[in-house]
Amino acid sequence: MNGTPQLGIGIGWRPEIADAIEGLSGVDWVEAVAENVCPGHLPDALVRLRERGVTVVPHGVSLGLGGADRPDPRRLADLAARAEALGAPLVTEHIAFVRAGGALTASPVLEAGHLLPVPRTRDALRVLCENVRIAQDSLPVPLAVENIAALIAWPGEEMSEGQFLAELVERTGVRLLIDVANLHTNHVNRGEDPVRALDELPVEAIAYVHVAGGLERDGVWHDTHAHPVTRPVLDILAELRARVSPPGVLLERDDNFPHAAELAGELTAIRETVTAGAGPVRARPVRGPEPVRDDASPVEAAEAAGDDVRARVGLEQAALLSTLVAGSPVPEGFDARRLEVQSRALAAKRADVVAKVAPELPEILGDGYRAAFLAYARTSPMRGGYRRDALDFAEHLLIAGRPEDGAARRRLTLWWKERAAPRPPRRATRLVRAARAVLVGK
Repeated sequence: MNGTPQLGIGIGWRPEIADAIEGLSGVDWVEAVAENVCPGHLPDALVRLRERGVTVVPHGVSLGLGGADRPDPRRLADLAARAEALGAPLVTEHIAFVRAGGALTASPVLEAGHLLPVPRTRDALRVLCENVRIAQDSLPVPLAVENIAALIAWPGEEMSEGQFLAELVERTGVRLLIDVANLHTNHVNRGEDPVRALDELPVEAIAYVHVAGGLERDGVWHDTHAHPVTRPVLDILAELRARVSPPGVLLERDDNFPHAAELAGELTAIRETVTAGAGPVRARPVRGPEPVRDDASPVEAAEAAGDDVRARVGLEQAALLSTLVAGSPVPEGFDARRLEVQSRALAAKRADVVAKVAPELPEILGDGYRAAFLAYARTSPMRGGYRRDALDFAEHLLIAGRPEDGAARRRLTLWWKERAAPRPPRRATRLVRAARAVLVGK
């Protein structure tokens, strides 16, 4: 697409590897998680990179563009402020939903704490198109949206991933952030052919590409961003490069950070894969049958996501999310075993992130932290982000008279008091909250 910036080879910027990134050669640009950047107080390491001429792109994770509700104006304003503070040429987000419930469905709002796939249906596409258009109108720079990794598949889907993305681009003009590691994940977990997806999606709309590592366990591929990039992922990158020269390619690493030399080796492998594909771009094959289209024009269809359509999508998403985080019955047509895998993955993600935003908790609880948090997560959905989750977890333990060690319990009480309230809730408050939790779960 005209105006797409040429980014080159980059790496995801994380505070844990900030020093290593500054010392790496051949890093043309970095991507920073938007929600972790404060416009008025940019990290010194990011400021130094920008002063060197390194482009910084904010990558959002909390908009939930695939959710039934219209995007939150406050979240959009925050993303716009980060783009302006970083002097970014574009911003990116995900084709996913991260919360469900609320006024549209007359049910409590539930938070996933992670990215969940939207169904590839005409209703979901209409909602997504309108949400993307709202975001585009609210941001000072172009928007690109990312395909996500999925452990689960929605029943009754009407399009393949490539067709869904092609329709989205046609109706909105949005750019794409194609994650080749996510294409591999969906190949292993859902049997989807990454080559077919590349054949069907509009590669000319690609703003840049993500590459990341993961691991396979019990026949399920986990997109961990904490393991080395595997050969199958690089092979998909090579397939993409045979079709188009991507404006940028970026290595993601979010945990279990290796030494700088290993990061440099992965960047070299990515660069060599892209370079090896240089030369004449292979002609694109003729696409297969197009998805069934509505009689409305693309613009009309994009604007047709009224509250009735949003309510249908919202009810479906709320039912799925309630199963994953609150133990509700499995919605019809879903694979119960795979939903259990996804539920455990969401709880594990919560435990990991809470340990990062509140490192005092695993320090106080020691080896018992993870088991205690996972037990809490089975019956306690998120209700306000990870910092609120950390406070709720501590409150949950204190109400139950835990930890059993008196010194640890006093430390936890002090930690909670300093951040939440003068004292832990009394027994009456505990009973009211327990009753409310039961009602929410019904």
